[in-house]
Amino acid sequence: MDLHQLVNTLGQDLKHRYGERVHKLTLHGGFSCPNRDGTLGRGGCTFCNVASFSDETAQHQSVSHQLHQRAKEVDRARRYLAYFQAYTSTYDEVARLKALYEQALARENMVGLCVGTRPDCVPGQVLTLLAGYRQQGFEVWLELGLQTGHDKTLKRINRGHDVAVYERITQQARALGIKVCTHLIVGLPGEGITDHQTTIDRVVSTGTDGIKLHPLHIVEGSTMAKAWRAGRQDAITLEDYVDSASMMIQRTPPEVVYHRVSASARPPTLLAPSWCENRWLAMTAIANQLDKHGAQGAALGTSFIAR
Repeated sequence: MDLHQLVNTLGQDLKHRYGERVHKLTLHGGFSCPNRDGTLGRGGCTFCNVASFSDETAQHQSVSHQLHQRAKEVDRARRYLAYFQAYTSTYDEVARLKALYEQALARENMVGLCVGTRPDCVPGQVLTLLAGYRQQGFEVWLELGLQTGHDKTLKRINRGHDVAVYERITQQARALGIKVCTHLIVGLPGEGITDHQTTIDRVVSTGTDGIKLHPLHIVEGSTMAKAWRAGRQDAITLEDYVDSASMMIQRTPPEVVYHRVSASARPPTLLAPSWCENRWLAMTAIANQLDKHGAQGAALGTSFIAR
């Protein structure tokens, strides 16, 4: 059975609401991160190397040029969401944020904006700015990198914030009509399926509109890569990832939209696990497991029904 028949996926949700395909166009705004520039720390989170998921050369191109290039790569969609993905896309002066966001929203057939950031980098002025676009009729997603619901792990991976700040910003954003997508990493050091259950339950309890699941990638250039080479860090197996991801999906209310249930990277940036070279391996395995044991929300007694 196809994943979208078992999980409330973003692609199907957008198609249902807009009557056609809507595609995310990824953007690099040339932002930094307080965990890299010395504000909170140096070197970033232990798992991080932005080059594993973002084209670093794009930061030298205008937003308009990037959108033009990304749209040419998409042949099955005519409407778009502008996705500021790399680093912390709210970490700048509000005037510059406004200029970048509005340059993106000015493109023809743009239905909204997705902004990837950290929960400790979303001041009130930024929430007001984003809420203004929502009031203009644009779809607005604030994508918050929580990664885990455990403060101990957040400290271990040098994240630089706690879970409480995520809960506070999520509640403030949603009160203003801004949709929140929570990013979670499965397979962080010291965590197992019981920890993953605690994380998803805490996210659901806080309230969220979307979730993005990632298996832990050990990538070149990250602090974690050194630990992996030294034998101090294991890579999550496909089987363990599928078990945890499926459990988390089953514990998620059907109305919450899954933006992603797995992710991929390529060598030489990707060091481990090798199965992450092909995101379809996990997606297919998750679909099979959900088909056997229950769809999204099954553990809550309210399973997702495809529209």
